[in-house]
Amino acid sequence: MKVAILAGGLGSRLAEETDKRPKPMVEIGNVPILWHIMRYYAAFGYRDFAVALGYKADYVRRYATDFATLAPGNLRIDYSRRHVDYTALDGNGRDEWSMDGWTLDLLDTGLHTNTGGRIKRLKQVIGNERFLLTWGDGVSNVDLDALLAFHKSHGKLVTLTAVRPPARFGHLDLDGDRIVDFVEKPQTGDGWINGAYFVCEPGVFDYIEGDATQFEHEPLQNLARDGQLMAYRHDGFWQCMDTIRDKALLEKLWATEAAPWRVPTPKHQSKSMIERRSDACVF
Repeated sequence: MKVAILAGGLGSRLAEETDKRPKPMVEIGNVPILWHIMRYYAAFGYRDFAVALGYKADYVRRYATDFATLAPGNLRIDYSRRHVDYTALDGNGRDEWSMDGWTLDLLDTGLHTNTGGRIKRLKQVIGNERFLLTWGDGVSNVDLDALLAFHKSHGKLVTLTAVRPPARFGHLDLDGDRIVDFVEKPQTGDGWINGAYFVCEPGVFDYIEGDATQFEHEPLQNLARDGQLMAYRHDGFWQCMDTIRDKALLEKLWATEAAPWRVPTPKHQSKSMIERRSDACVF
């Protein structure tokens, strides 16, 4: 099953970073948030990615092709043999940064194409198959196995992961002028929102007219009207990166080495796959 990731928006709310690079390439812990998202999917065995590019598409293409040399760890270059050994000579555990077994389709879906249009343009590589879908600017610890099992159980076209993120400000429970309860940045008690971790059947393409279609508007509204949109409730961690404040929070979490979305070793990677891993590349 392919994982479709939308990575072509302008990211105007994070202009401090996105004037230089596309939003999915803004770094958390010295690697783009797009890598964090793909790494999480890969940990569940999903390593076939279709990425919809737009704004500064060339930045993503360059990074994807150069990642082997950009990832943390040591390199040994033998120019006489035109050989690069990517083994981490200091034993600092390069496996966490490995993209072995991944395939990436990077499609330029246009600078001003809306989210629905970008999804529809990915049909050429997704084909008539079920696929996973998310945005390139948010991380979560959603159980992808449970999400897929829920989707299969109801037989509808689309499953949306519903989340309740922490409130931006603290909550005061008042009785007149007396504070009855004080909660610092609680999880919102109501109002589930779109967490953008989807499972989609190919029939979803029929709900998207073209490049001008915003997926969050007519397609999802019409899917809901037709009884074809289901919600998988996720009570765990979820965080988008819309602002510098959000970026700082994610950086802080990642620095603790206990970030909720951090998966050091692929969950479904077998021993044989690890044994087959190549640490060398000829250029």
